[in-house]
Amino acid sequence: MTDRLATWLNRVLPRPLDPVRSIKVKLGVLLVTSGAAGLSYFWYAIGWLPPMTSATAIGLALFTSQVLAHGMTSPLREMTAAAGAMARGDYSRRVRATSRDEVGELAHAFNKMATDLAAADQRRRELIANVSHELRTPITALRAVLENLVDGVAPTEPAALRTALAQTERLGHLVGDLLDLSRLDAGVVPLRRVRIDLADFLDEAVEHAAATATGVGRDVRFRLVPPTAPLTVHADPSRLHQVFANLLDNAARHSPPGGTVLVRAEERDGELHLEVSDEGEGIPLAERSRVFERFTRGDRSGGGGTGLGLAIARWVVELHGGTIAVLDPRSSATGHPGCRIRVSLPHLPS
Repeated sequence: MTDRLATWLNRVLPRPLDPVRSIKVKLGVLLVTSGAAGLSYFWYAIGWLPPMTSATAIGLALFTSQVLAHGMTSPLREMTAAAGAMARGDYSRRVRATSRDEVGELAHAFNKMATDLAAADQRRRELIANVSHELRTPITALRAVLENLVDGVAPTEPAALRTALAQTERLGHLVGDLLDLSRLDAGVVPLRRVRIDLADFLDEAVEHAAATATGVGRDVRFRLVPPTAPLTVHADPSRLHQVFANLLDNAARHSPPGGTVLVRAEERDGELHLEVSDEGEGIPLAERSRVFERFTRGDRSGGGGTGLGLAIARWVVELHGGTIAVLDPRSSATGHPGCRIRVSLPHLPS
């Protein structure tokens, strides 16, 4: 009711001081007008108005309002200057916020907005730089292969064509990942949730990952530990497959020759815990939270990814109301610490 009354009063009451361009002058006019109204009533009711005393009081009130209003309006002037600097790309300006009134709250909110905009601008710059770097590498390699083929330096043989195809596929994966991130950031990725049997889903994901690893010549084995009881999840199968395809591909790329990628699932405390672990070098503790950021691969050996897969995996898992994290590795037969990533999703009872 109070908000409605305030909205109604704001709509119907006149604003005679809107043309005045200075809030200090507005406060002075307000004070003088209020004093003049009081003096007018005093003169009307009593019939006596001392001229010099009234003029002195009005002048003193006007001077006092200007002095006091300076501190009230300084944050507003600073915000105006800082907003102009932001429009030119400078997000370093801040407003001195010492008052506890509405202007002080506005100054605090403005400073927080400036900090958020500075962080967003930094992320944008880093994204552009990283995308440029990631695109330049396969484009340079592809150009070199094609130039050698055109100039006759290298014969047109399957090995050269496979190299060109691999670089083209890398470009395709990078562009696809960027499009996925763009859709996720914009919130335009609809989830087509269905009931999924987790054992069948993981079996299919492991089968596809094994076929992919064999196709690229990776000497790695996949082992699925089936859940002890039927487990179901309400999720988008294509998006969830995208998550585990990325996790399994990462595990295969970073596993040593002859290593094993282990996949397991269990229900605990009302959640489904799905784990993918390998026997590689593992991820240092300091890097575990950063591997889910864009274009961050950590210090793990190997390469070939776009640095976007785990960022997309985190987005997809969070869209499903779950979490993803790097856990402490289990004991490994290879002597390496290995990497263990857990995806936790809400459990859908059978």
